[in-house]
Amino acid sequence: MSVFFSNTRNYSFISRICTVTWHQSLVSIQGTCGLWAHHASAALPTQETGLLGAKPSSFPLDQNHRLAISKSDVLPDPEPYRRLIGRLLYLLATRPDITYAVHTLSQFMQEPRVDHWDAALRVVRYLKRNPGQGILLRADSDLRLYGWCDSDWAGCPKTRKSLSGWIIQLGTSPISWKSKKQNTISLSSAEAEYRAMAVTTCELLWLKGLLHSLGVTHSEPMLLHCDSQAALHIAANDVFHDRTKHIEVACHFFRHHISSHAIVTRHVSTLQQLADIFTKALGKKEFDVFLAKLGIHNLYAPT
Repeated sequence: MSVFFSNTRNYSFISRICTVTWHQSLVSIQGTCGLWAHHASAALPTQETGLLGAKPSSFPLDQNHRLAISKSDVLPDPEPYRRLIGRLLYLLATRPDITYAVHTLSQFMQEPRVDHWDAALRVVRYLKRNPGQGILLRADSDLRLYGWCDSDWAGCPKTRKSLSGWIIQLGTSPISWKSKKQNTISLSSAEAEYRAMAVTTCELLWLKGLLHSLGVTHSEPMLLHCDSQAALHIAANDVFHDRTKHIEVACHFFRHHISSHAIVTRHVSTLQQLADIFTKALGKKEFDVFLAKLGIHNLYAPT
């Protein structure tokens, strides 16, 4: 259906006449700037959690949380927690900003504690702050794939496994993102970063094949951003040293795609690393800075 917005100057990312499509609670609005997607307010779990009148939160997760080693009381009934995390997982389709928080909270489904429940409610209060937030797939995209990857070395206090986080952009529009604990324990931060680069390369190659099947070809290499000089040095070095033999398979895989010019790498500073928001909890100032760069926009934000 088509809708008319009489006060368009209050909306930054839509035109006067837009095509609005509903799929359950997922709303997509097509305008001259592109396609904007978000979940309707009815999908936000504010009513069932009793937070309709609660004070909104500025960011989803406390920066110094210790949820993995919490000693608070175990919830007598874990079902409400599990249902809430399921609702939050559904919202990830249009809310990359809560990816790290939901990844962290989903690890405690078997035996959630009071601290975990309180942290989940904070995520709901964050969603309440910006109910119109979503992703904008811009119409002026250059249709080139850009990858950003990061890792949190030995970030899990129980297993000391590292966390990989990445986001893929089509032009400046986010189309794929994830936070995932690595399968093996990395012996150094460079190894953890390199494994994050390898898994991001897999996603880039898959998306390139998907776009090719849709008629979009890539004549230029895909660009992968990383903030680890050591990992980039391993990728550029043709000689395997004793210290890198344990990641030789990942080295062969990643270097093959570099030599075939499917991937090119670029170093970025940690302050400009977009994937940083997928590997750790950030404070309000840092969180807001990355949010503006990720291609996440609020429909109701004034111009």
